[in-house]
Amino acid sequence: MSTLPAGFRAAGVAAGIKSSGAKDLALLVNDGPNYFGTAVFTSNQVVAAPVTWSQEAVRDREIRAVLLNSGGANACTGPDGFLDTHRSAEKVGELLSISASDVGVCSTGLIGVRLPMEKVMAGIETASKSLAQENLKDLAEAIMTTDSKPKISHAETSGTHFAGVAKGAGMLAPSLATMLSVVMTDAQVDPGNAEQIFRNVCDKTFNRIDSDGCTSTNDTVFFLASGASGVQLSNEELESALTKICSDLASQLIADAEGHSKIVSITTINAKSERDAVEIGRACARNNLLKCALHGEDPNWGRILAAIGTTNAVIDP
Repeated sequence: MSTLPAGFRAAGVAAGIKSSGAKDLALLVNDGPNYFGTAVFTSNQVVAAPVTWSQEAVRDREIRAVLLNSGGANACTGPDGFLDTHRSAEKVGELLSISASDVGVCSTGLIGVRLPMEKVMAGIETASKSLAQENLKDLAEAIMTTDSKPKISHAETSGTHFAGVAKGAGMLAPSLATMLSVVMTDAQVDPGNAEQIFRNVCDKTFNRIDSDGCTSTNDTVFFLASGASGVQLSNEELESALTKICSDLASQLIADAEGHSKIVSITTINAKSERDAVEIGRACARNNLLKCALHGEDPNWGRILAAIGTTNAVIDP
């Protein structure tokens, strides 16, 4: 299934940002009638220009378009890099007759290098002429970097359609992962409730995967709702659908992690609190000696206890 939810159109094109000639620029548009948008961002103190821009764009919970590129992170590029982000959002706004402040921007790729703006601007124009509801796969492909395959997920509930795309193969560690992701629905949502539900879902899905302990400068997960189905979901239905999409995308990300030979699920039981449980799980996931034991298929359970002992969690050794 490669169709976006009702009310959404997308395009993925090769703008020439990548030397390989692969798709590297995507444009996602919400045609409404509702324009709800929120996002969760990296916890890294070093943030890319697109993150700074998008953090401001989602303040009013209205996003009408998201511009995404791969092949360059536009991180650590100073004031000029932020100006590049601003210019690209203005270009999208001009072509779609919307405000630039309603345009989210995401970038992924090499840190410290400015984007080739002539190619970006031309790519935006090309993408704006190629928008279609059937272009979900193109959207997913255009944001790939070292990914071996596009990550796409769907869910349906009570007459509504959810779809999501994600990218990420390295720098997979909360928050969020080296990842860009956009989740869309044609359901009608209550902005305040939807924002909190989405944050909670991200915390229990994307923020629970870890491959290398590295947190990116560009992590961004958008959630957009067009309301085009005319169906208002309950909070429980919304949370269930979002959890299904985000869990599936998170699983696809970790399954495509760079250099992996094993996929391990860690469950902490009898912890004093959820915070302790997460801290214990994270310590085990990032412990190199434990990783070596798992890779070598050596049941050295002492390394598990040693990893747990490095945490601040309440334990009974």
